[in-house]
Amino acid sequence: MVAERGRRNGAQAAHKRGRGVTRDAPDADNAPTAEMPAVDAGNGAAGEGDAVRAKAIPEAAVARLAVYLRVLSGMADQGATTVSSEELSAVAGVNSAKLRKDLSYLGSYGTRGVGYEVTVLVGQIERTLGLTRKHKVAVVGIGNLGHALANYGGFPGRGFPVEALFDVDPDLVGVPVGGLPVSHLDDIPAVCTERQISIGVIATPPTAAQSVCDRLVAGGVQCILNFAPVVLQVPEHVEVRKVDLAVELQILSFHVARRADIAEAAASAQAAANGSSSDSRVPMTKLGLGNGLVERS
Repeated sequence: MVAERGRRNGAQAAHKRGRGVTRDAPDADNAPTAEMPAVDAGNGAAGEGDAVRAKAIPEAAVARLAVYLRVLSGMADQGATTVSSEELSAVAGVNSAKLRKDLSYLGSYGTRGVGYEVTVLVGQIERTLGLTRKHKVAVVGIGNLGHALANYGGFPGRGFPVEALFDVDPDLVGVPVGGLPVSHLDDIPAVCTERQISIGVIATPPTAAQSVCDRLVAGGVQCILNFAPVVLQVPEHVEVRKVDLAVELQILSFHVARRADIAEAAASAQAAANGSSSDSRVPMTKLGLGNGLVERS
């Protein structure tokens, strides 16, 4: 999943600021997001007491924080009270140095010989990711994917209740899906404003995605998860995340092909080595030394 924004506003200003200056593009681990609120090392209250200075957290680190939260929540459910950076990094699939750096953005450095308190760390990550309040979600496009998203029971428990559904099909409008009646696309601005929808999920055909996006923005939606294979044009203040399953499969195909190439190259090298070994003894007759064999030095 990647961040995606085709800016309608601010693109020219950004171009002017960068004119005449060549900068290396930041890598994924250092590309900054917006400034995050400080987290108090003692009680976790943002911006209170001896709060840790707010830092811009790299986009890649934000994604890993979500993974850490999932792992830690599972540990807490199993009764774990503390966890070392080595244990957490192993389960999360990152190296411990990177994990410690990620957690340092929260102002959480753990205790030597003890590690991190699981419940405290869960709270810090939830506050940083904005999960201390619910984010109401609207799903647009109630096809197979939209149906699955509308009926998925895991969203509410993680703070993302689905509060509105939209489609253009007259056979679907008014029909309950996952307990919610489907509204018409034309009602998106009014319904999203009334229900204070903060996240819109676009699961429509690509030809409809931009008009749906415009309606969501008109309804005050500031974050969009886009499953349509198009680049959306949005205002500067709107965040877009794109999920393109075909691209993800193509990336996996690359890794499968690369591993096959490596295995083939290794097999060829082994075969060549075996052939060289078998040729290391040559007939002495070819060297004018009788009928025996001689070792070639």
